[in-house]
Amino acid sequence: VRPLDHRITLLTHVQPVKSGDHKDIWCMEEVAEGSEYEDAWDTREQPEYEILFRQQVGTEDMFLGMTRKDPSTACCEDMLIKIKLPDTKVSDVTLDVQEKVLDLRSPQKKLLLHLPHPVDRKNGKASFLPEKGILEVTLRMKREFDFINFA
Repeated sequence: VRPLDHRITLLTHVQPVKSGDHKDIWCMEEVAEGSEYEDAWDTREQPEYEILFRQQVGTEDMFLGMTRKDPSTACCEDMLIKIKLPDTKVSDVTLDVQEKVLDLRSPQKKLLLHLPHPVDRKNGKASFLPEKGILEVTLRMKREFDFINFA
C-alpha cells in the first residue's frame, strides 16, 4: 500500500484571468516559471551538477583596477553549469533554457534547475565533453548592476 501523494501538480494549459473574473483561484502572473515542467511521477534520477560564475577580466582590471571589479560573484557576467551525464550520448539529451529555469532530460536523467539569476536564453552556449561525460552550459546573466558592481 502506497501513502497518498499530497503534492499539487499545476496545469500546463491555464487560461489567463480576466480582470473582472473573481471565481478563478489564480492568474498567470502567480504561476511560477518552470512549474509546467514539474512532474511528480517522473522517476528519472537527477544528475550531479555544479554552478560556477565567470567574469570577463582584462588588463585594466588585473593591473590597474580601473573597473572596480573584485573576485566576488557580484561582479560576474556569466554562469557556467556543469552537468554530469555518464554513459549518455549527446543526441539523447534535450536541453531547454528559459530566463529562470534550465530543463534537461535524457533517457536516464532529468534536471529541473531554477537558476539563481535570470539569464539571456538566446545567447547561451552548450558543449558536451564525451570523454568526461559532462555537459557544460554557459549562460549570460541579466543582472542589474549598482554603483559598486557595474559592467
